[in-house]
Amino acid sequence: MLAETICSAASAAGLGIAAVTAYRKRFLAATRIAAYSLVPIGLVLTGVVEWVAGIAFKPSVWLGFGLLAVAWVLFMTTRAVERRGSGTRKERRAAERAARGGAVAPAASAPSLGSPGARTQPVPGTRTRRSSASPDDDFSDIEAILKKHGI
Repeated sequence: MLAETICSAASAAGLGIAAVTAYRKRFLAATRIAAYSLVPIGLVLTGVVEWVAGIAFKPSVWLGFGLLAVAWVLFMTTRAVERRGSGTRKERRAAERAARGGAVAPAASAPSLGSPGARTQPVPGTRTRRSSASPDDDFSDIEAILKKHGI
């Protein structure tokens, strides 16, 4: 009952503003305001306001909205994880086929310009391990950078 009264008052106020706007000879704006002000009373007369008011105060409806929100968060999380994974779906399928012995993966199919035994570029997103026996080799990169900058 309260929602219907508020919608009726909003429509009456809107029609009043439309009348004042028409009095100022701004007929296009007045017509647009009148159209917007008739929407709340139209919703009341069709029963939409009563339906929405009935839904808004039911805990089961809010539980349903909560479950929809959880499902949406899970869906978006899986999409984000999938995008951060190793390449696109097409690249993963090609890699799976290569692992099974089917077609060759796109990264491995490109021949290098050097000799057949030449080293190829590492695939982005994968890490290579160093096979260094001593921990002094770990600092060789740092020493090279420092020497380059004169430190």
